[in-house]
Amino acid sequence: MMKSLSKTFLTGLITILPVFLTAYLLYWLAVSAESWLGNLIRMALPAHWYWPGMGLVAGLGVVFVVGLLMHAYVVQRLFAMAEEMLYHVPLIKSVYRAIRDFFDFFSPAKQQDFDQVVAVSLGDTGMQAVGFVTEARTERLPADLRGQDNILVYFPLSYMIGGYAVVLPRSAVRAVDMNMEEAMRFTLTAGVTGAGVARDKSRAKAGAARPGRSE
Repeated sequence: MMKSLSKTFLTGLITILPVFLTAYLLYWLAVSAESWLGNLIRMALPAHWYWPGMGLVAGLGVVFVVGLLMHAYVVQRLFAMAEEMLYHVPLIKSVYRAIRDFFDFFSPAKQQDFDQVVAVSLGDTGMQAVGFVTEARTERLPADLRGQDNILVYFPLSYMIGGYAVVLPRSAVRAVDMNMEEAMRFTLTAGVTGAGVARDKSRAKAGAARPGRSE
């Protein structure tokens, strides 16, 4: 009886917790933007011009403008120089680099660097590791690693605690029928998400709904 109750409670917790944490994160971001930027707006504008929500709107505007500016080469160089300075500050460099690497992993620009999802067999054990081809052009690898038509494959560790960049012969990898989002979610959550299941179901439904060809 207690085991069944515990299992039911755990199922409910697993269902609710991601929704709650996502909603709380969005709420915290909205409240923080309204508080910080709202105070700046109140100092810059007459009191009767301010209305609740201006801080949040300003925050969204700042994010959008930063995104636009990051397309400019000069801004990119200035940002890179500022980051380089942070990377020389003890303690801060470790924390910042870890946070930066985590968010970069999900950025559209980073995903474009991943050419393909691949699997690599681990000896004769029957085990396979899922990775991402991050460099498919042999000539862009270090000179000592360009033999045998080599490519660079990144194997992330689950829950984003690290990963390995491995140089492999192209013949040692095989393509996997997964898109980048599915593969990232699958590897980072240690397969808990069951990547590809939803897509397989949608394909099955599409196939069942497709009318047969009449003779």
